[in-house]
Amino acid sequence: MKYLPFLLLLVLGCRETPRVDYQAEKAATYTTAAIAGPHPLATQAGLEILRRGGNAIDAAVTMQLAMAVVYPRAGNIGGGGFLVYRAADGEAITLDYREVAPAAAHRDMYLDGNGEVTDGLSTRGHLAVGVPGTVAGIAAMHERFGSLPWAELVQPAIDLAADGYRLSEAEIGRLKRYHDDFAEFNDATPFSDSSLVAGTRVQQPDLAATLTRIQAEGRDGFYRGETADLIVAEMESGGGLITNQDLSDYQPKWKAPITQEYQGYRLISMPPSSSGGIALGQMAKMVEPYPLAEYGFQSVSSVQVIAEAMRRAYADRAEYLGDADFYPVPVDSLLNDGYLRERMADFTFDTAGTSTAILAGDLPMKETFETTHISIVDSLGNAVSITTTLNGNFGSKVMVDGGGFFLNNEMDDFSAKPGVPNMFGLVGKEANAIQPGKRMLSSMTPTIVEKDGQLFMVLGAPGGSTIITAVLQTFLNVVAYGMDLPEAVAAPRFHHQWLPDEILYESEALSGGVKDSLEALGYRFREVNSMAVIKAIQSLPDGRLQAAADPRNPDDDVAGY
Repeated sequence: MKYLPFLLLLVLGCRETPRVDYQAEKAATYTTAAIAGPHPLATQAGLEILRRGGNAIDAAVTMQLAMAVVYPRAGNIGGGGFLVYRAADGEAITLDYREVAPAAAHRDMYLDGNGEVTDGLSTRGHLAVGVPGTVAGIAAMHERFGSLPWAELVQPAIDLAADGYRLSEAEIGRLKRYHDDFAEFNDATPFSDSSLVAGTRVQQPDLAATLTRIQAEGRDGFYRGETADLIVAEMESGGGLITNQDLSDYQPKWKAPITQEYQGYRLISMPPSSSGGIALGQMAKMVEPYPLAEYGFQSVSSVQVIAEAMRRAYADRAEYLGDADFYPVPVDSLLNDGYLRERMADFTFDTAGTSTAILAGDLPMKETFETTHISIVDSLGNAVSITTTLNGNFGSKVMVDGGGFFLNNEMDDFSAKPGVPNMFGLVGKEANAIQPGKRMLSSMTPTIVEKDGQLFMVLGAPGGSTIITAVLQTFLNVVAYGMDLPEAVAAPRFHHQWLPDEILYESEALSGGVKDSLEALGYRFREVNSMAVIKAIQSLPDGRLQAAADPRNPDDDVAGY
């Protein structure tokens, strides 16, 4: 039985007094360097690297690998992500290490004999998996910008996997929710035992072995040799498509960032295959002419302006955005000032706008945090904003037998059929159709903001389709409404994504009769528990760094010195 050593260790762990050896810090101000991340153990690992003299990229490498151990629902080596990097001298660049469709993938692979989407085929199981990009991305960023030795940066994750860590209360609830899924696609995982409680120590020997191969061989320790063979064997066992050739062919891509100006601030974010940079830039420019500060935070007028900008940006997302290597994304046109003024020309405060008819009915918005984000500023002033994901919680729910890590279900981020919403209710068209080697469209929006040419803010979030709007609102909360960073991160949010034609809102949002006034104008609403989870750092006028972790996720954490 492949997990027998683990199960024996788990039994011993359960005999200990259950406790968690860490506590999340939600906000703090530091003089030299700062981190905001999704789990205290990963944050502490990154902080130790900074204290040893490592730079922001070094800390990011360590944190991403540590998150693969301690944050299994989203931290990963079986998924992909995006990096926005701004050096201390102001030079900015991005790295796209999003997953790609396997060579055997094809446009209609999730359709039945009647041409309709087969429920669950793109979200659960082996056929949902795209070729992972995380390890290649981490290796590429270290090769270009890292300063400490690779082996030193990988070691903390190996130690966490081999020695074990204690499960938090927040993680226990999500693990138990997916026990049936784990059982459906795996003989066993380190998280399959239904008796797990907060404080249980979990050790992951298979994952430790995989990380050790990555430590010794770099990217080849994942994309070739034993780990690659384990991935391919897992694919073959469940009807997946990824081959050894798919793995060896995978390459991350360095790209110029998407930039947009807003009242003296410069937003630096991801280009396609992320939709985040373009949509964020569009929304910021569409709301720029309106006096939001005068209107007031979440007043009727503020909400109208921002919601209508959101609606228009997400409509463009559905029509025009996809992997620019496969589809001619009209980036310059979409961010053109004249075009964006015209987009808001039909907006009126007198009545609600309308979206086109919902093509596939009112799909429920899934409140998911299966993406991770880290923001880092090091002692030299280098800044990192990184968002990575498995897509769904624990991705496809498939753990690589003998490898110890979950694989993504990113194929659902393609348009399985033009006009049919994905698991987040997002609609895509031809620009995001499935093609071999193509990167699926993402909402991840790692972002760095400058003011007068100087570093001002680093932010990003998990949260599916609500990521982009959460980043926008957090930025506006600081620069338009005058909030300090912790207040801006914690403030309640709302979200419009064109289809369905409704505004999602958190329970504390739109208070004081604002929602009633907007309903009278024709807007429709749906309350959700929470949306995206921001992790942010702001450079204050006196040079200190204020870090803020989102109270929406109990394990979000800040650290620094």
